[in-house]
Amino acid sequence: MKLLFVHPGPLLYTNVFLRLEPLGLELVAEAARRGKHTVRLIDLQAESQGAYHRMIAEWLPDFIAFSCNYLANVPEIVNLAVATKIVLPRSFICVGGHSASFIAETILEHGQGAIDCVLKGEGEANIVELLEAVANDVNGISKVPGAVTANGTGPAPRFVEHLDDVRPARELVRNRRKYFLGVLDPCASIEFSRGCPWDCSFCSAWTFYGRSYRNLSPERIVEDLASIREDGIFIVDDVAFIQERQAFAIGEAIARRNIRKNYYLETRGDVLLRNKEAFKFWKELGVTQIFLGLEAIDEDGLRKYRKRIPLGRNFEALEFARSLGVYVAINLIADPDWDQERFRVVRDWCMDVPEVVNISINTPYPGTETWLTEQRRLQTRDYRLFDIQHAVLPTKLPLDAFYRELLDTQWVLYRRHLNWRTTPKLARVLAGNFSRGQINLIRGIMNYKKVYNVEKMLADHARPVRYELPTRAEPNAPIARPTLYIHAPRGRATRTIDDSTERFVDQTRVGNA
Repeated sequence: MKLLFVHPGPLLYTNVFLRLEPLGLELVAEAARRGKHTVRLIDLQAESQGAYHRMIAEWLPDFIAFSCNYLANVPEIVNLAVATKIVLPRSFICVGGHSASFIAETILEHGQGAIDCVLKGEGEANIVELLEAVANDVNGISKVPGAVTANGTGPAPRFVEHLDDVRPARELVRNRRKYFLGVLDPCASIEFSRGCPWDCSFCSAWTFYGRSYRNLSPERIVEDLASIREDGIFIVDDVAFIQERQAFAIGEAIARRNIRKNYYLETRGDVLLRNKEAFKFWKELGVTQIFLGLEAIDEDGLRKYRKRIPLGRNFEALEFARSLGVYVAINLIADPDWDQERFRVVRDWCMDVPEVVNISINTPYPGTETWLTEQRRLQTRDYRLFDIQHAVLPTKLPLDAFYRELLDTQWVLYRRHLNWRTTPKLARVLAGNFSRGQINLIRGIMNYKKVYNVEKMLADHARPVRYELPTRAEPNAPIARPTLYIHAPRGRATRTIDDSTERFVDQTRVGNA
């Protein structure tokens, strides 16, 4: 069959700070290609919907798979599916990905027959069996693990048995120079591990993967890394270098091959402190940026988001990260109940620290414990606003005042860290990027005010809404953890970490709080 894999268009912040390679879609596309199918991929972050419509009209694919990792993309995906069925009524349309897995039945309802199937869980493990059913026996779709259709749900999705067996079809992407992450321009993505053994209330990584954690081998990682042309590398792991031994094994394999890249990674403060020597080693290998999810700057905030790490340890982790001599970015979560005084305190703190501070908005997502406890309070169910940049819960301040405080805070931080006129080091980096024809971040800096402004944010709330998230939980309903999982938890056996790290995780995870 002829297969077309489609990544939907950009989100709000994609137009300014980053645009990431569709690594997950590349992995699933390669799994299908190994099943002897003809495969193409189009990324609407970097190409237009017009290019998509021309491609389907000229190539006439038999099977079209949309990646839905973000709720904000649901309306776009549904609209494209409906339009595609008009042009190619006999095509089979499937939606998969992280967010789609948690709202599979709802996506089918929105499609009103245009979407034939939602494939839950890890797509690489289940896509070939789905394709075989579509080609040979449509009735057999009901037996495909993870498949959800209007006629029912198949068996539970399977895991990829060995992560070393999957490969990304990177060459299918037509505009690789469009991908960047801050000053890493261009930037490719790579995974060293998959899953997360912690269980933060606002996160759905652990509910998707069933609190599993699996590693790729150093040999497999180095093979992939050696094939990547880009100098910038985003390590996509939810928490990088949980195990010091694994971090050293990967790093030593990279050093033996004399591979030099600039790396961006995300980790936890307690992991950073536990594995200091590994992070020092990776600084020598080329780590230039570390992202830490502090979430809050006080103990009350940490309790609210159920981050079981003492505030003092977070600040200690910041001090250590600074000592490495790398760029450090911090994430804080703005709660809708913040008032002017709270914004002022946060703004003053952000101005006192040297790190780049990103502020996202507390947003309940399907698959999180927060979704179960907060969904009845939602002020909007418009998918397009579920991008951690818009307020979907009631705000203590009037909405326009909340956005004004938020954007004023972000603008102060933006001007401080991303002003090429006042930051010589950044200016040198941007000049180097420009000399190589890379202007993604430069363009983002110029577009900042157009993307982030109060009038636009308020106008987003006023748009007509066609597709809405359903809410089903009863008020004050107890949290039923088993209902959250996509891949069912199977305990210790699915976490490839040593006993010492398992004890460390257990001591620091919120489920034990």
